[in-house]
Amino acid sequence: MKIAQLAPPWIEIPPKAYGGTETVLHILVEEQVAQGHEVTLLAAAGSQTGANFVPLTAHSLLEEGFSWRDTQKEREYLQQALDYIEAHDFEIVHTHLSSGGDMHLFPLLSHLRVPHVTTLHSNLPFRTEEVPPEIKQGDIARWTEHVPIVAISEQARRHQGLPLHFIGVVHHGISPQQYPMSSEPPEDYFLWLGRFVPEKGPHLAIQAAKQAGVPLILAGTISQNQEQYYKEVVESQIDGELIRNHGPASFEEKLTLMGRARGFLNPITWEEPFGMVMIEAMATGCPVISFARGAAPEIVSDGKTGFLVQNLEEMVHAIGRIDEISREKTRAHVQQHFSGAAMAYKYNGIYQKAIRNFTAKKQRPAALAGKKS
Repeated sequence: MKIAQLAPPWIEIPPKAYGGTETVLHILVEEQVAQGHEVTLLAAAGSQTGANFVPLTAHSLLEEGFSWRDTQKEREYLQQALDYIEAHDFEIVHTHLSSGGDMHLFPLLSHLRVPHVTTLHSNLPFRTEEVPPEIKQGDIARWTEHVPIVAISEQARRHQGLPLHFIGVVHHGISPQQYPMSSEPPEDYFLWLGRFVPEKGPHLAIQAAKQAGVPLILAGTISQNQEQYYKEVVESQIDGELIRNHGPASFEEKLTLMGRARGFLNPITWEEPFGMVMIEAMATGCPVISFARGAAPEIVSDGKTGFLVQNLEEMVHAIGRIDEISREKTRAHVQQHFSGAAMAYKYNGIYQKAIRNFTAKKQRPAALAGKKS
């Protein structure tokens, strides 16, 4: 299949640091190439890929110093990309929606004369200040019927605040071979990893570890505008003994921390549309204890790859049961359901459906005209 993958312009593929959408897109593109598809990646210069690569900027927009709020610059980028796509021969176009400027895709794609799908990587509606001023979220329904959307979880599909036209659900995937399972038994600590923001629940992970009397390692980054939360709510409880702060973890450090931890604590306090860190932990064999919110019930198999809990008390109880979970079966669950290969296979089905729908829609006006005559 001849596939055009259009990446957002802000970060190169794969990202040098944080970039959830870009990481998933990189895995998908490389897997599609490995499966024999003819893939063209349109992205910021500096990207690395085994696909045909069409750089559309001299540098990523963040490297060029543009603000996330410069949505007009993104519109120019997206228009340039779609002009290129229209001028070439593709069977399907796959775009990605994860920030306010990406909402330019709705009016632009509604006129695209090539079958297309768009993956929604985060929840809509975005904050008002992130939305391009010429696109009002309340008026978006006039375009959505023309833009087939892929959700990244059933939970994400159910909880969107705008009238979107969903064509299916595809869970994110990783490359399991990049997440080796340790041959050594786990060490006596639990792990929390992520951004230090309240909705990720690091303060709750600390409370659970203290109540259970188990060591906890925190490995995360301090988000912008969350310095006060980190200092007052998280850092004040770090004692260097029971509660330790590793600091930001590189990919290699993350693998080591996950592979050696007895379990991963995920006390999220929001309806997270997916949760890559959970499948990363499970890929190393590390079982996950998560609040049953967001997409966690679709990712963690309760009692088999970890535990789904409703509150802090249940999390403390689950910590005491963590050794009941088979680390081998936990990894096998990820290989079966959340690999890059599984993700690419599901997208292939979505593409075929989108092409059929697009073809039928094009033929419908002609058929109606024939009836009238």
